[in-house]
Amino acid sequence: MLIRATVAVVFGLVTIFWSAPSVQVLAWAVGLYLLGTAAAVWQSRALPVAVPAVVALGGIGALVTQSDEGVALSALLALLVLGLLEFMHGLRKRDSLARDWLVSGVISVGTAIALPFFTSLGAHALLGVAGGGAILSGVLWMLSGLSLRHDARTGAQTTAPGASPEAVN
Repeated sequence: MLIRATVAVVFGLVTIFWSAPSVQVLAWAVGLYLLGTAAAVWQSRALPVAVPAVVALGGIGALVTQSDEGVALSALLALLVLGLLEFMHGLRKRDSLARDWLVSGVISVGTAIALPFFTSLGAHALLGVAGGGAILSGVLWMLSGLSLRHDARTGAQTTAPGASPEAVN
């Protein structure tokens, strides 16, 4: 989770501070972001292996097309598949991350749906939309990862070595 959060936040920060990006910057930034996201999703093993494969293909598509329309279409397909599967995963699971999966899915689908409306405005607008979604999901996954880490440490400290958690309560 923290790796995915880092990829998203770094991409988001790049999009904020790049004042006049070219279409090549757009293609490389979005392509590398999608490839990094695919690697992080694959590493988490929470979603079917087809999901990171589709996201990676979206990243490759963005790198190959080198056009506003091609990058927008590649990112749209990748983020739409990612978001829908995250949302479905959140609906099926009843664990501490279920809501996070739902919210992340909504962010990804929302970003995907918004991209085509900004294609005519060029690379700067597309990076702004994609970067905004990335920052939102990055902050979400960062908070989730840190919360899980804190909960794990708290649980480990309250349970004596060799004792069951029921014995502590």
